Amino acid sequence: MKFLDKAKIFIKAGDGGNGAATFRREKYIEFGGPNGGDGGRGGDVVFRAVPNVNTLIDYRFKMHFAAQRGENGMGKMRTGASGETLVLPVPTGTVILSENEEIEYADLNVDGMEYLAARGGNGGWGNLHFKSPTNRAPRQANDGLPGEERTVVLRLKLIADIGLVGFPNAGKSTLLSAVTSARPKIANYPFTTLNPQLGVMYAHNREFVMVDLPGLIEGAHTGVGLGDRFLGHAERTKMILHVIDATEENLATRYAAIRSEMDSYGGGLLGKPEMVVINKIDAISEDELSEKLTAFKKSFGRKKKPQIMCISAAGRIGIDELISEIEKMFLKMEEKNV
Repeated sequence: MKFLDKAKIFIKAGDGGNGAATFRREKYIEFGGPNGGDGGRGGDVVFRAVPNVNTLIDYRFKMHFAAQRGENGMGKMRTGASGETLVLPVPTGTVILSENEEIEYADLNVDGMEYLAARGGNGGWGNLHFKSPTNRAPRQANDGLPGEERTVVLRLKLIADIGLVGFPNAGKSTLLSAVTSARPKIANYPFTTLNPQLGVMYAHNREFVMVDLPGLIEGAHTGVGLGDRFLGHAERTKMILHVIDATEENLATRYAAIRSEMDSYGGGLLGKPEMVVINKIDAISEDELSEKLTAFKKSFGRKKKPQIMCISAAGRIGIDELISEIEKMFLKMEEKNV
């Protein structure tokens, strides 16, 4: 299944049915009078968050959706049937936006949550409503009202506990495969990961959902590389794992570059709890690693330093310790919220 996290669609609620202009005509009954029924109400359009779906691919090729129209009224005071509600399933975590993306209509971040996006039109009155002492045989009836219609943008923000960020080829996908059962594509070239990948990490009796985001590079907020749009999937995470390649010449420069892109994106990413993971430590000597770590820590000055873990995802060095420290960090966060 292909991944798609943004779609623009047109929706239209059903029109109301027309009222009927009929008269009672039975043998031996004089002056039967009007008996036209009302039109049925048009169907609504509702978005519903559903679990176990992580893409908007269903809205890639079909982009126009219309609810059922209400039936027309009939004689013998029979009201037309109302149109059925059109329920459009979307992945949990989908945000409903206006066409220009400036207004947020709804954030469906809970399974089963619904949003009424367009109301169906009311049915028209039959001629029975227009009967009066001075107009005993009205021949008029109302047409049904049109249903609401609008163009909306669907934006998916995956719901995960941990977000992996970093430069391309920092080893994020390898780390994801090392701590979860996910099997993302891993290759030795930039931008191997083109779409966010999810995995579940188990720590004792707990489980954490981890999302591997496509690599960022300097200028991503201006559209360089794959851009920074995928950072939207990190907005819902509870913590950030910043993965840095230990073979890089200057760890502080790489760290600052990604932090700058996160700052340009916004979304409160810089305020989230963070852990820095120095990966591929088996690719350099211990002395070189020590020198780079010392310089990296000095770069913070008097600022608060994030927790730093050294691992090799490919060699499975320090993986158990990393999982343990992540669990401890979540316990601390939960204690603060109590």
